[in-house]
Amino acid sequence: MDQGLIKIRTMKVVLIVGTILMGLKFLAYYFTNSGAILTDAIESIVNVLAGSFALYSLYYAAKPKDEDHPYGHGKIEFLSTGVEGGMICIAGLAMIVKGVASFIQPHELQNISIGVWISVFSGAVNYLLARVLIKKGTDLNSSTMLSDGKHLLTDTWSSAGVVAGLILIYFTQLFWIDYVITVLLGGFISYTGVQLVKESVTNLLDKADYGKIEHVIKILDSKRKASWIDIHNLRVVKYGSVVHVDCHMTLPWYYTLEEAHTEVDAVDKLATQEFNHEIEFFIHSDPCLPKSCFICTMERCKVRRHDFVKRLEWDMGNVLPDAKHTI
Repeated sequence: MDQGLIKIRTMKVVLIVGTILMGLKFLAYYFTNSGAILTDAIESIVNVLAGSFALYSLYYAAKPKDEDHPYGHGKIEFLSTGVEGGMICIAGLAMIVKGVASFIQPHELQNISIGVWISVFSGAVNYLLARVLIKKGTDLNSSTMLSDGKHLLTDTWSSAGVVAGLILIYFTQLFWIDYVITVLLGGFISYTGVQLVKESVTNLLDKADYGKIEHVIKILDSKRKASWIDIHNLRVVKYGSVVHVDCHMTLPWYYTLEEAHTEVDAVDKLATQEFNHEIEFFIHSDPCLPKSCFICTMERCKVRRHDFVKRLEWDMGNVLPDAKHTI
């Protein structure tokens, strides 16, 4: 099945279940009058709204490339992460205000046991959904699914905090505990939102993902051929689930255009086989220079001008700069 279709179907299920859980949490608030449960319920509204936008973003990101979007539509996933983070921040701040106001105008809680059971059920379901989304998001390299999964995981811990607080209130009858939990959960939710917004901005500004770059370098270095004298000026950019890699590869200067294309194609196929998600390579081939002989491992090179000295291992320090390798 197409990856885009898998993402969309998964998100539809998450959105439907999230809507049902939202209704249950507001029902729990109706029975208990708990500010902490209301905090959890309002976060569920964010879950549904963010999930709706996430579903649209996955649909839009799955559209094929066109003249106006030559790199595809995948970056909308990063925008979706930012929108979700912003909504979470607003919800968290609103609940901090609600918690502080409750200290000024206290209220009693009712039917606490009902609130506990509904919160336990919704927290367990959210945890399962979060694990599914994080796994699918990792496997399919989807920023939207990962961020939504992290958000649902946060919602799980929120539900756990609500349950612990309600049980404590049930045995102590200290209703002010509910107000404290409301403020703490509001702060926790806001922090999660800020982290998602930062992640969105980082991706939209194409901040270098050194972990991914290092992974690409390790793969190329472990499988490199003698004719691949060096790779430099390597850059990795994400467009949603698609990873674009730009680099320069130094090849023997006497290679024909066809021979150079064969080597470039070999690198592209290697990366495609090694990565589980979609990847595109844009490789510019450079001719070797006399100084390249010092690190060139080609044993039968008839035009060698200098003796081979040593094989240069590729790493972050020598693959990222825009300069041919030498010693």
